[in-house]
Amino acid sequence: MRSAKNDNEKKKKKKVGALLAAGLLATGLLMAAGAADAASSVTLTGTIGQRAILIVDGAPPKTLAVGERHRDVRLVSLQDGQAVVETADGRRATLRMDTPVSIGGTARAPGGGGTRIVLPAGSGGHFMADGSINGRAVRFMLDTGATTIALSAADAGRIGLDYQAGAPVRIHTANGIVQGWRVTLDAVRVGDVEVAGVEAIVAPQPMPYVLLGNSFIGRFSMRRDSDQMVLEKRY
Repeated sequence: MRSAKNDNEKKKKKKVGALLAAGLLATGLLMAAGAADAASSVTLTGTIGQRAILIVDGAPPKTLAVGERHRDVRLVSLQDGQAVVETADGRRATLRMDTPVSIGGTARAPGGGGTRIVLPAGSGGHFMADGSINGRAVRFMLDTGATTIALSAADAGRIGLDYQAGAPVRIHTANGIVQGWRVTLDAVRVGDVEVAGVEAIVAPQPMPYVLLGNSFIGRFSMRRDSDQMVLEKRY
């Protein structure tokens, strides 16, 4: 009798354990799905010295120094009245004063399926953007006078691009003609938009930014909207 009773108690414990595990698994899946779908609304409301005042998802304002995090948002940089923020999963956005920006959620497809890029004007009137080449982070500057994307050999090496396997080209510079390399980039991403198979030139001299030239821009219609440049994907 005692043995049968013990067996029944063991079976009950196993059943309860299995139900508990299933419940925890379902909760974990729901939490993961919620995290994947969540979107953070972030607003830059002011600055105090080198600190930014941010409102995240309607919560009370929080003052952050560069590198500090509030909720799911980290302040990456603060300059010229603009702040660059990043979520825990690596999504970045540039904030302008009192302009809410939504980061994450369905607005950004995992495969870069977006169709619209908005570039704010930075210091000097240049349009800047954080993005990536072949999955590695770079800082772009829009250059409608550049035939292709152009990057330095140093940046190409940093992102692991085997540029010396590309076709040699002659590049005219202020200091004369130098040798560069013509390559095809597997993927160029700006914000939520990714373009495959983009031609680029790698130059030996240092460059402060990667120039976002017409081999990328030509895939978009472009218009100036106040102090922003808006690019809409053609195909």
